[in-house]
Amino acid sequence: MSPDRPGDTDAGAGADAVGVDAGAGADAGAGADPESLMSPRIEALAALELTPRRVEVRRLAQAMRDIIEALVSSTAETEDLASAADDLERLAGTLGALPSGQTYQGFAEAAIAGELPEGAEGWAFFDHSPFIGLANPMSPPMHIAFEGDRVVCDVTFGSAYEGPPGCVHGGYVAGAFDELLGAAQSLSGTQGMTAHLGVDYRRPTPLHVPLRMEGWVDRREGRKIWAKATIVADGELRAEAEALFIAFDPADFLRLLEARDE
Repeated sequence: MSPDRPGDTDAGAGADAVGVDAGAGADAGAGADPESLMSPRIEALAALELTPRRVEVRRLAQAMRDIIEALVSSTAETEDLASAADDLERLAGTLGALPSGQTYQGFAEAAIAGELPEGAEGWAFFDHSPFIGLANPMSPPMHIAFEGDRVVCDVTFGSAYEGPPGCVHGGYVAGAFDELLGAAQSLSGTQGMTAHLGVDYRRPTPLHVPLRMEGWVDRREGRKIWAKATIVADGELRAEAEALFIAFDPADFLRLLEARDE
């Protein structure tokens, strides 16, 4: 259970650190305060400075994704695998000997990132999201943007995410929906936590095939925000989801951040 999403068993809600359409979505939350919509945060995120260090961290993460893909799909001989394992153990030792610790402030959750913590490097934490983070080798990654009153996503899952043969594991499908829906619900003009996520798996979702996801706000009643989303591959609906989010007091998350950083 994620500590920042009480009652939610799925990981992540957010928006992408690159490939973001900063100009769309500003009018999506009907009747909402424009300053509270997602668009200003997306603009800041899109403007994240590509420092030399960030470029290299992202490059290293992509290399690790390539290694993971090659490893889980390899049919190499034992001797070749042993040699590769020796190389990776040496690399692990080298990286393990380097200074370590948290390199960013905040949290990689766009749906709840209403305020940037004082002293934080602008939106750097999004780089470390397990679904959208270009600096996180666990990330597929998902590329999220606004198109009018919808949030759209392009993503391709590799071999490491396999469930049924040749298909994305249902847990990752659910996690991707939670990520997208978390960004979509922000179009309501506020931020919320996932209270419920329901997924209907219509057809298997293929690996190594570009997926198109779309999410939108369905309705809002007080603190309750409902959002819906779909996944399409090769022009066919693969899965759809609906989630309920509950608007929250940002101070609650500041307390969690303080507890985590102690």
